[in-house]
Amino acid sequence: MARRLPSQPPTLPGFSHLHVLGAGGFADVFLYEQNMPRRQVAVKVMLSEVVNDQVRQMFQAEANLMAQLSAHPSILTVYQASVSSDGRPYLVMELCSSALSQRYRAEQMPVAEVLRIAVKIGSAIETAHRAGVLHRDIKPSNILLTAYGHPVLSDFGIASTLSGSGFGGSGESVVVGMSIPWSAPEVLMDETAGTIESEVWSLAATIYSFLAGRSPFEVPGDSNKSTDLISRINRAKPQPIGRSDVPASLENALAKAMSRKPENRQASVLELVRELQAVETELGFVQTQVEVAMDDWALATVADLEDRTRVRTASGAVTAVPSGRRRRRIAAVQGEYSPVGTLIKQSTGKGAARSTGTSPLQRGRGMQILSWLLVGVAALAIALAAVVTLSLIRSNSDDAPVVSDIEAEVGGNVVVFSWADPGLSDADNYQVAINGGSVSVQTSQSFQYQADAGERVCIIVTVNAGGRLGTPSSQKCVDVAG
Repeated sequence: MARRLPSQPPTLPGFSHLHVLGAGGFADVFLYEQNMPRRQVAVKVMLSEVVNDQVRQMFQAEANLMAQLSAHPSILTVYQASVSSDGRPYLVMELCSSALSQRYRAEQMPVAEVLRIAVKIGSAIETAHRAGVLHRDIKPSNILLTAYGHPVLSDFGIASTLSGSGFGGSGESVVVGMSIPWSAPEVLMDETAGTIESEVWSLAATIYSFLAGRSPFEVPGDSNKSTDLISRINRAKPQPIGRSDVPASLENALAKAMSRKPENRQASVLELVRELQAVETELGFVQTQVEVAMDDWALATVADLEDRTRVRTASGAVTAVPSGRRRRRIAAVQGEYSPVGTLIKQSTGKGAARSTGTSPLQRGRGMQILSWLLVGVAALAIALAAVVTLSLIRSNSDDAPVVSDIEAEVGGNVVVFSWADPGLSDADNYQVAINGGSVSVQTSQSFQYQADAGERVCIIVTVNAGGRLGTPSSQKCVDVAG
C-alpha cells in the first residue's frame, strides 16, 4: 500500500517549522524550533480528516494525561498542547531519537543494555498502571531515546484511544497492522481492548525483539503476513531467541509473560521487572533501579521538607503548613500555666505582656508539666532504641523466615505452587527458583508455571529478608502428564 504524503505543517505562534519527522495513521510529526525559550521540539499534529468535536475532547483528555505522566523520567516529556488556527490539535514534545527501533534489527544489542531499557520502560508502564492508565501500543517504535541516551515511552494512549473509537478509516488499519507483532492474543481476538496482563505480554514481546532482532513470532525466511503472525501468536509458542549470551532464566521470564492464558503471566509489569533485575544480578550486572511513582509525601523536595509540611485536604487540595508550628509548640512549653493548665503568660520577647507575679503553686505546676514532657521524651527515646536494637538483631541473625510445606496443583499443563507466609516483613520478598534455573522475585505466596507435556517441574523458594537470603526451602517437584 502506498504511503501518503505528510500534511501541511500548521502555523504555530512562537514556533518556526523546520521539516517533517514522520507520518502516522492519525497524525504527522514535525520538527519546529521554539522561539522562547529557544530549543528544537517535536510537534505532533492530528490529521484534519479525523478531527471532530469528540476527537478534540479525547485529545484534550489524552494531552492532560500525558502531561501528568511525563513527569516520569522514562515517559516522553510533553511541553504544551493546543489547537492550531486551522483547527488541528497538536502536542509539543521533547525532541527524541527513534534510532532504537531500527538499531535492534541492524545489530545485536548487548543483553545488559536491553535489560536496562526494559527495567526503565517497565517502571514507566507500572507507574501508568498505578494511575489507572493503559498504554495499549507498547512496541519498539514507541521507545525513543533522549539526547542523553535515556529510553522513554511515547504515544501514551492517543492512537489506541482513537482506533478503539472507530476513527481513522484506512489509517486505523495502519495502526493496528503495525502493532500486531507485539499484541497479546486476547487483544487480536477482540476479547479485550487491553489489560495489565496484555501489557505484560507487549513489554515481553518488545524485550524479545531487542534481543532477537525480530518480533517473537516472526520466522526468518517464512511468510510473515498479518494472518501468519496472528496464527502463531494464538499458539503462543515463540521460537528460542538463539543467543548464547541470553540465559535460560531470561528466556523463561519472557516465555511466561507471553503465555497464551493471561492468568499464567506475571500478575503485574513490576513482577516482570523484578525478574529482569534478578537476571541482571545473575549475570553480574549492576541492577537497574526501579523508578515507580511514590506517595505524595515523597514527592516534596528536601527544601520543602525543611520549610513546610504538605497536608492533603478533604477536597484533595494540597496546602502548606509552616514549620514554625514546631517552634510555637516549644514556646508554649516555655510559658507559665495556672493550676488548671491554662497558659497565662507567654515567655518572651520585646513587647510581650509582663506578668504581675506568679505564685509558687503556678511555678510548680509549670515545672510539673515540663517534667512530664521530659519523661515522655525519654520514654520515646527508649522505645526507639528498642526498635533499632531489634532491627540490628534481625539484620545480624541467620534466622530469616523459611518457607515450608509447599503445595502443588496441576491443571492441564499449568502447575500452581503455593505456601504459607513464614512471617515476611514489608521489605522482604520471595526468590522462586524453577528447575534450578529461572528465578522469580515476588511477594505473593503462589507461583504459576506453564509446563510442557511430560515435564517434571521442581521449585525452591528462598526468603530475601531485607537484602539477605535465608535458608532455601526443601525442593518440591511434580510431574505433568504427557
